[in-house]
Amino acid sequence: MKRFFVTIYLLFFVSQAYSSAILIPMDEQQKNHLKAYGLAYWTLKKNKEITWLLNYRGGSFSINYDKEIENELKIRGISYDVIADGKLTSILTEISDPEVNMEMVKLEKAPKIAVYSPKNKLPWDDAVTLVLTYAEIPYDIVYDEEILDGKLAQYDWLHLHHEDFTGQYGRFWANFRNTDWYRQDVQQQEARAKKLGFKKVSQMKLAVASTIKNFCIGGGFLFAMCSGTDSFDIALSAEGVDICESMFDGDATDPQAQQKLNFDKAFAFHNFNLENNPAIYEFSDIDATNTRNVEKTRDYFTLFDFSAKWDIIPTILTQNHEKVIKGFMGQTTAYRKEVIKPEVTVMGELKSANEARYIHGEIGKGQWTFYGGHDPEDYQHLVGDSPTDLNLFPNSPGYRLILNNILFPAAKKKKQKT
Repeated sequence: MKRFFVTIYLLFFVSQAYSSAILIPMDEQQKNHLKAYGLAYWTLKKNKEITWLLNYRGGSFSINYDKEIENELKIRGISYDVIADGKLTSILTEISDPEVNMEMVKLEKAPKIAVYSPKNKLPWDDAVTLVLTYAEIPYDIVYDEEILDGKLAQYDWLHLHHEDFTGQYGRFWANFRNTDWYRQDVQQQEARAKKLGFKKVSQMKLAVASTIKNFCIGGGFLFAMCSGTDSFDIALSAEGVDICESMFDGDATDPQAQQKLNFDKAFAFHNFNLENNPAIYEFSDIDATNTRNVEKTRDYFTLFDFSAKWDIIPTILTQNHEKVIKGFMGQTTAYRKEVIKPEVTVMGELKSANEARYIHGEIGKGQWTFYGGHDPEDYQHLVGDSPTDLNLFPNSPGYRLILNNILFPAAKKKKQKT
């Protein structure tokens, strides 16, 4: 009997010695891609090391073997393999081959995440908060007061909820001005602006946008979707210019507003034209929603292939098990390529429509990513529609792009090669 227990102990010891790593595959073999990101974040919060294997099996993760982590993988329903040291060495050797388009990136520290979102309930949800909640990644809600009070310094990563930084209340006036939620939103925004010392909501939103811009310049990471992208750039470009009609701010727009725009202040867009009709559900011609001629059955965009060893940042942001992503609409669906600044990196496009869906850039010491559309798993999400149940879409490639951005600040960046 004693010999039996000694044998069992030796077998266990040998098993642990040769089972030195956990591989979390992110290709088609993964049962739950979205929760895998949450597990990675959870592991970083435990101060444990992770390696992101870029372009290896869909952007897999490698973690030193740990029983607590293995148990958590089982609880969350995430596919994984426990592999021996020799197997891991073989994988890393394959990835390090200069002829192979793969790379290894260490994830060092869990980024502290904030979501810019109103405290009052509005009749739409937000894809980022949905996926953060589903993936079990913690975040804080901040809004105008916290931003202007300097609270952004506490965070590494900020997401802009479906927002209108121009002070035009989302251009919902034509269709929803008589609804309770619209009236309440206007009242609350106006009261907040007055409390914070602004005469107009547009002035408050510009101050918020400028503060967020400085957050990025100082090294922060900004992620935005839908109208949070183009309205942000429009507000920055229109600094000091009245672009709001009287139903939004009590007086008329500046008749020379278009000519006075300063595109140098914007992150992503230039040479765009404002939409002057307040009854039209659009801010400018940045967005292609009303001009695109794309049937739902053909609405897909393609992710670019970047060199993992040379262009590591866009490689991180495009990790996926699919390269062709189904499209989805929003108030801002896609960006007309003609108005995208030349220095901006286009990471996903619908070439036949000459539009970009997923773009990235740098400003100062920071980074930003804009993603067109409202909900990757709801083609045309309307005001008042129920939130998407991500239990039905655990492998969503569209939602994966959001989570790439979540982990991006944790990655040890290598200097971009030129």
